[in-house]
Amino acid sequence: MDKILQTLVGTWFICATNFPMWLKGNKTNPTFNYSLVVNKENTLLDEVKYLKNGKSKTITGFDTQDETDKKAFVWRGKGLLSLLKSKWKVVLLDPSGQWAVIWFSKTLFTPEGVDIISRAPTLSPTMLKEIKAQMARDSVLAPHIESLKTL
Repeated sequence: MDKILQTLVGTWFICATNFPMWLKGNKTNPTFNYSLVVNKENTLLDEVKYLKNGKSKTITGFDTQDETDKKAFVWRGKGLLSLLKSKWKVVLLDPSGQWAVIWFSKTLFTPEGVDIISRAPTLSPTMLKEIKAQMARDSVLAPHIESLKTL
């Protein structure tokens, strides 16, 4: 199995983002929950979980790994959301698998943006500063640094 897929499996907390859905304040504690799809190679079940008005909500979809760029994926919603799709990519990945920076493409409903995700619910200010320093050296991520908000 691909190393990127293996590394992504499990729960990730969104620690910093510029995604409008998380910045409005009515949806809190977002996590990405990835698991392998049995009988479907290079595909993750993608469950985005969050709280809204104290109730747990989930957006479910599938992430299909790009054949030519193993760090890139196409998300497609499940059920009613199957009409929606978006591209995203793991641009930075901590060698120990404790944090990552993902970039996502603009869609009809959302702007292009970035999430800093972690295995822990929060990252230290020192670690966030180090991650942003790495982002500054990447032409895709650098433009998003100023708009990032810590959750």
